[in-house]
Amino acid sequence: MTITTTPIKFGTDGWRGIMARDFTSSNVRTVAQAISEFVKGRPKLKGIPIVVGYDRRFGSPSFAEEIACILKGNRLNPVLLEEVLPTPAISYLTHRNTGLGIMVTASHNPASYNGIKIKMEGRAVPEAVTKEVESLLNKGSIAKEGSPNRKSFKDVYLSYLRSKIPPAAIARKLNRPAVIDYMYGCAAGLLEEVLPSKKLIPLHTKHDPLFGGLHPEPIEKYLTELMESVRKNKAIIGIALDGDADRIGLVDDKGQYLTPCQVFPLLLQYMIEQKKLKGKIVQSVSMGYLSSRIAKAYGLPFEEVPVGFKHIAEKILTENAVMGGEESGGYAWKGVLPERDGLLTALLFLEMLTETRKTPSQLYQAIEKKYGASYFVRKDFRLHKPIPDKNVFAEKLKKKLPKKILSSVIQDVKTMDGIKIILEKDHWLLLRPSGTEPLIRTYAETDSLKKTNELLEAGAKMIKQLI
Repeated sequence: MTITTTPIKFGTDGWRGIMARDFTSSNVRTVAQAISEFVKGRPKLKGIPIVVGYDRRFGSPSFAEEIACILKGNRLNPVLLEEVLPTPAISYLTHRNTGLGIMVTASHNPASYNGIKIKMEGRAVPEAVTKEVESLLNKGSIAKEGSPNRKSFKDVYLSYLRSKIPPAAIARKLNRPAVIDYMYGCAAGLLEEVLPSKKLIPLHTKHDPLFGGLHPEPIEKYLTELMESVRKNKAIIGIALDGDADRIGLVDDKGQYLTPCQVFPLLLQYMIEQKKLKGKIVQSVSMGYLSSRIAKAYGLPFEEVPVGFKHIAEKILTENAVMGGEESGGYAWKGVLPERDGLLTALLFLEMLTETRKTPSQLYQAIEKKYGASYFVRKDFRLHKPIPDKNVFAEKLKKKLPKKILSSVIQDVKTMDGIKIILEKDHWLLLRPSGTEPLIRTYAETDSLKKTNELLEAGAKMIKQLI
């Protein structure tokens, strides 16, 4: 039997592949050497430490050590973490030392996957960097030297979290339990260290490379135990962190999952009202209309960008954007790194609840009353093979669009990342082919669950007619 491997290609946030098929020791060494060639081509980076971290997946510590040894063999300055830490910790360390960071993780993907993320200047590297690393694959002979330097940075990262959202007031005012689902990921136990409170109830903290049989992705279908625990413990909030803890999912005090199209408006309203945040609001094209309505109500500039937090980070760095959010559960705001951080967002949400003295359901009811209802759903459709060019796909579909979908007139069509169809009342449908997998992600948001599901069904029919 012939095993077909996928070429090494960096997607929206790093390179990922199935272990023993795509993510192999040979391919990891190839990527490590390409990163070495990239750094050697930039004199400003050559002497600065390159921090190498890893998650709890099978083989991640060994892969990280292999990468560090190759960097050392290239006469660079790698520092291998002594302990498992979240990906945002690597980003923070690159912000401190202005160097490069490498994280061995497949983030929210299933246990059979692993991957590599590259960080620089406190964020994911721009696409130009990953393209250059790709161009350097197999360009240099792999150099390797044993025994890289090792160092613990846990206290440094936790101090950063405490400096941005002081935990003392939260711990003092938190009068109901908060359930924290670590999803067996690399943030396990860290929130309790930052926020020592008997009100925190942790779930799924043990080291399980199989993630309890679940995808470590904080979305509704994987959060059944969290929702049950919130109800059982009469908790004020349920918080879930993905495998490398840069994403967050939330369950309200009634045990109901809050979609990112609901979470971002809650955070945005709090930051504008309580923190007096002013400036451009940025979100990925797969996010919803409530945040745009809030921005409009306060007279703030608003912009959508392609999927991938690096696009939001770029706006924060270059255009003074003050807050950004994406559909996969990543958020950042002015005053912190231009990088998503699940633990930091968890602290911000807990601060919001304790400062307003309201529950998530109460806060969202106020949002819904003022700005309207949001029912957001995402569904993925598997294909026989990947769509090679999402722009070509979008243009083909755009030419075949009717004037109405489900009796609603098409108001606008955006093709920055797949095709987003804007209908009346701000309702929308996004059809977005994956750049690395044989699937199409479909997203929709309307003011009722029935309409949203009908819109997704209409989108599925469009896909079948085109492919």
